[in-house]
Amino acid sequence: MGFVSRALAWIKKSSGGSAAIPREGIDFAKLEKVLQHTIRQKQLFYEAFSHRSYLQIAGDDTAVSNERLEFLGDSVLNLVIAEYLFKLHSNAEEGELTQIRSRLVNRKVLNIYSRNLRLEDFILMSPSAMQIPGRGMETILSDAYEAVIGAIYLDGGYGEARQFVLRSLTEAMENGSVKTEDDNFKSRLLELSQAGGLGAPRYVTVSKEGPEHDRTFTVEVFIENMSYGTGFGKNKKDAEQAAAQKALEKFGSVQG
Repeated sequence: MGFVSRALAWIKKSSGGSAAIPREGIDFAKLEKVLQHTIRQKQLFYEAFSHRSYLQIAGDDTAVSNERLEFLGDSVLNLVIAEYLFKLHSNAEEGELTQIRSRLVNRKVLNIYSRNLRLEDFILMSPSAMQIPGRGMETILSDAYEAVIGAIYLDGGYGEARQFVLRSLTEAMENGSVKTEDDNFKSRLLELSQAGGLGAPRYVTVSKEGPEHDRTFTVEVFIENMSYGTGFGKNKKDAEQAAAQKALEKFGSVQG
């Protein structure tokens, strides 16, 4: 059971619902496995996972929100990604490197990194904040991810923070949820199908699964009533792009 579920259960048992959420709710053994980091200073990670709403119910004058660590982590994250891209793309100019970096550190992508790690299981927040849907929760999770980077940096140094970020990036790129290229597969598929006299592709949403704040869309693309591919994504747009990519692979037009 994640921390959010445990906290809600604990609050329901408390009289009046205004008592502090116990800090021992963070499972540090589990957290170390998730982060692949040996935690030396637990206080840093309490802070990294403390959403500002938690301070209202913490019952602890020493509790601090994760906003300062988020600020630090943002700087470390940008340095790590800049260094990574600088070495990877030795001939790219400054403008191109900046564009690629923006695709790897924007809020949507940080939310992906955070969800891949299931950081939501550790975040300390008020019951009302737990109910925040959609983009609000995306912000909380992306902020927590940056705060964790800041905590690891202070706890273990730049090298450990760098490895943490690169592991997140590698996992997201391997499962296809993050790309360095700005590919518009739908436009390329449209051009190809029309050039072949096949008309415009038609995208059909096959299913929507999961809660509103974490849905997975399945979309199938048809050309002349023939299915050319199925794609998945956290929103309809991404699922359509994934389906178009599959169709392009079937056409044999995706460059390696």
